[in-house]
Amino acid sequence: MDYVNGLIDFILHIDKHLAEIARDYGVWTYSILFLIVFCETGLVVTPFLPGDSLLFAAGALASTGAMDVHFLAIILVWQPSLGDTLNYHLGYFLGPKVLRSTDSRFLKKGYLDRTARFYEKYGGKTIVLARFIPIVRTFAPFLAGVGRMNYLWFLGYNVLGGGLWVALFTYAGYFFAEIPLVKKNFTLVVLAIIGISVLPVLWEIVKARRERSLVTDP
Repeated sequence: MDYVNGLIDFILHIDKHLAEIARDYGVWTYSILFLIVFCETGLVVTPFLPGDSLLFAAGALASTGAMDVHFLAIILVWQPSLGDTLNYHLGYFLGPKVLRSTDSRFLKKGYLDRTARFYEKYGGKTIVLARFIPIVRTFAPFLAGVGRMNYLWFLGYNVLGGGLWVALFTYAGYFFAEIPLVKKNFTLVVLAIIGISVLPVLWEIVKARRERSLVTDP
């Protein structure tokens, strides 16, 4: 429970925590950010780590001069490709066994099912679109590996989606963070980013339940 509370506090006050990290670790802050975002996308058991809000907050921190925003973007733009590549190969080699097993504590079949519906609707473009959707972006490369998606096609979509994702949120944080309204209500901005990001997931859940109810109703 303490871990969960700590994670929630980190996300809600991510600007303050990042400022503390930058103060305490200096140049190593780049590596810490790289590691967090890599784990969020590369390890199928860590979809709960912050992604969009972390990039936005990192860009905001860069606007104060604590980091160089261009170097930050260059460092971070490679980690989605590396993380997704690891996730793809986990799905390629371990996926069939995982899908035959029951739910684990971290890997829920419900998450995989929701991601599968995105694949059914958008095909390979899911890799690009999923980059902007929490949870789905973690499981999309995993399912691409399970489905033996051509790796070169996967890599192309992966690089495009990762580059757009990092650039959009990092530079948005950099350019908008100094606006007084954003600066004063940073926690609300973070919550808004999270809320907007999960809307597609919520819509898929509602739609799936409606479809099931129509099938079961006489």
